[in-house]
Amino acid sequence: MAAPSDVPAGRPAARTTKIAIVGAGAVGSTLAFAALTRGSARTIALHDVNSAKVEAEVLDLRHGLMFTSQAHVIGSDDVAVCADADVVVVTAGAKQKPGQTRLDLAEGTIGLMRQILPGLVEVAPDATYLMVTNPVDVVTYAALQISGLPRERLFGSGTVLDSSRLRAVLAERCGVAVANVHAYIAGEHGDSEIALWSSASIGGVPLLDWEPLAGYPPIDAEVRAQVHREVVDSAYRIIAGKGATNYAVGLAATRIIEAVLKDEGRVMPVSSLLDGYHGIGDVCLSVPSLVDRRGVTSSVPVPMSDDELAGLRASADSVRGVLRRFRF
Repeated sequence: MAAPSDVPAGRPAARTTKIAIVGAGAVGSTLAFAALTRGSARTIALHDVNSAKVEAEVLDLRHGLMFTSQAHVIGSDDVAVCADADVVVVTAGAKQKPGQTRLDLAEGTIGLMRQILPGLVEVAPDATYLMVTNPVDVVTYAALQISGLPRERLFGSGTVLDSSRLRAVLAERCGVAVANVHAYIAGEHGDSEIALWSSASIGGVPLLDWEPLAGYPPIDAEVRAQVHREVVDSAYRIIAGKGATNYAVGLAATRIIEAVLKDEGRVMPVSSLLDGYHGIGDVCLSVPSLVDRRGVTSSVPVPMSDDELAGLRASADSVRGVLRRFRF
């Protein structure tokens, strides 16, 4: 299927925002739907090697345009559909199977990045690139080496989703709205990730000083360990039940995209190449970072306990171990 023009016939060309989503599977198509309903960009482009799938997804999305903000939805199996995108989101990759860790996915996905990234950079050389494919930290590091893009303009969705899961669980346990909970998951987007309890807060109160509301248990060390385990295991539970995670990750990625397109300067735990963060470097990990139109501009050195810092370093070692298997 040939790539259609972004500009309808008879209309003058105008500078508008464009998101290109690579991969029209469960995550990519859900991300497109989330971006469309939130009005994230004027043009949403889907790219997938399966022409019938991408054509069907685009048609389905277009049929809902009456109920969304004005947008232009296009799609193709030709990479040219991604041309001149402001943000390119890569969701294509091997599908995670029940019982399979994210790191088990690395080999096939890195091979795919070698195939698709050069063509993407050729048609969208000035875009910001967001990697959503798992294992996202390993894939992000590999993608930086393969693409040659600067670290600011290529980064991963990291633990933005995990942090949302953490906040949702804490809100339920504490009897407050999710919006009142501020807490981050850092490190690998996977089994070695850590919760940053030292900087967590509820309604401005440090989590470690939180006095439980009537009818709710204290958030002591035992409960915090349970919450952390629930967050780490949640993806496995979802995959076991329905085969893939798609809704929350689609929303999380869309929120990252908006931080870029709207130049928000929002602090988010995305996965980027660290350089001396608490002494950690030469690895892509998630830490609270500033995200704006330029991409990831800086990492925020939030306070950490000795245990948290040790956990972050162990997580870095875990990701580096996988990268060494693939000679990065």
